[in-house]
Formats: sequence, structure tokens, C-alpha cells
Amino acid sequence: MSLGPRLEGKVAIVTGGASGIGEATVKIFVEHGAKAVIADVDEKKGRLLEGLLNSSSESTMFYRLDVSKESEWIRCVDEAVKKWGRLDIIVNNAGMSGVKGRAIVEETTVENWDDVFSVNSTGVMLGTKTGIPQMKKNGGGSIINVSSIFGIVGSKAGAAYHASKGAARLFSKAAAVQYGKDSIRVNSVHPGFTDTPMTLDIHSQKEIRDYRVGMTPLGRLGIPEDIAYGILYLASDESKWVTGIELVIDGGEISW
Repeated sequence: MSLGPRLEGKVAIVTGGASGIGEATVKIFVEHGAKAVIADVDEKKGRLLEGLLNSSSESTMFYRLDVSKESEWIRCVDEAVKKWGRLDIIVNNAGMSGVKGRAIVEETTVENWDDVFSVNSTGVMLGTKTGIPQMKKNGGGSIINVSSIFGIVGSKAGAAYHASKGAARLFSKAAAVQYGKDSIRVNSVHPGFTDTPMTLDIHSQKEIRDYRVGMTPLGRLGIPEDIAYGILYLASDESKWVTGIELVIDGGEISW
């Protein structure tokens, strides 16, 4: 297999693409020859990244996308196909945690539960659903749903977050079975403790940071690029016989 660009000629949509794991994924995708839609609600960061990556070639397009809205997904996919003629890859990376996602069961409100699920679960379903028809036209494609190690194991907090990420995990398996006949691969990625803008508030607390590092045998927290390279593998043809898997990227995290 060629060691050259691994995504040459492919078109991708990356949600949550303006920062963190999404930003790292967009950069690596472009480096490997893909065209990428930076889909995010943060227009300022998204436009900055678009400008940076388009300084030498027109390889990206920012699109403001609320992943919980089906109508916005339809327009986003239409814009990608209008600009580049196809759609090969969707990375459902946009996520929500924070106060809404980290409450224990007794402190979880229905409103917060619904908000977390709208992004972490419904957004994954809508991205997958909307991308499939275009991928069928190409004779196949790759959908990568970014779940979490907390979509596999429990913890002392985060009932809504755990449940929503677990839903994304099993949804991926169902979609993989249903669309294998169309050569559409669907896999989930499960990051461990990773430094991103979403985790800044909690990882800036020394006690929590030290505790999490102590749970990680490789001795450090992850960085976005650690996860993005795993996503690159699942997006590329190197994984053309891989579907329905859980790719855990967590530094060997000790289970709760």
C-alpha cells in the first residue's frame, strides 16, 4: 500500500471541527489530501481555521451547524456535495459535557439530559442518516462516531454523558450491520482523558488532573492528535475491512 496521502480525493464533514479533536482531525485530513467541511457552532474559531488551512489551497469550508437540527444537516451535506461533488467521510465528533453532562443520577434534570443527548446521540444519528444517501452514490464511505471511554465504562458522575456516549457506541454497531451491504463502514472511537477545550475546566484542577494521569499507565493525558490519528485510520482505505468496532484510544486507562 502506498505511503503517500491516505485520503486523496476524499471529501469529509467533521463536526465540532473548529477546536480540540475536531480541529486536529481536520488538519490531519487536509494534510492527507482530503477536502473537509469544518462544521461547528463556533463561527469565529471555524473561520480562523478555514483561513489558515486555505492559505495555500482551497481545502476546507466552514459551515455553521447545529448537529441536533436535521434541516441544518441536510443543508450542510448539500453544500459539501455542491462544492466538491461527493461525500466520503463523516466524523460525528461534536460533543457536550460540562455541568449538564457530569451530574449524578439524582441531580440530573430532564432538561439537561435532553440537551446532552441532542448533541452526543441525536447529532450522531442525524449525521449518519444524512450522509448515507450520498455515500451510496459513491459506492461506499466511512462514518466515524466519536464516543468516549465513558461510553464503555461508568464513573462516579456523568449519568447523561455516559448514557449518551453509550448510545452512540451501540448506534454505530447497528448502522454498521445495516449498511455493510453498501460498503459504508461505521465505527466508534473512544478517547480516554484528553486535553481539549471541553475538558479545560476540569483538567485545570490539579487534584483531578493528577488523579486522571495516575489512572493512565502511559503517564500523561491525551492530546487531540492522539485521537485524530485513530480517526484518520478509520477514514482511510487501510481500514476497508473494519466496521462496527470500538477503537479505544486512552493510554491504557485503568477501568473505574
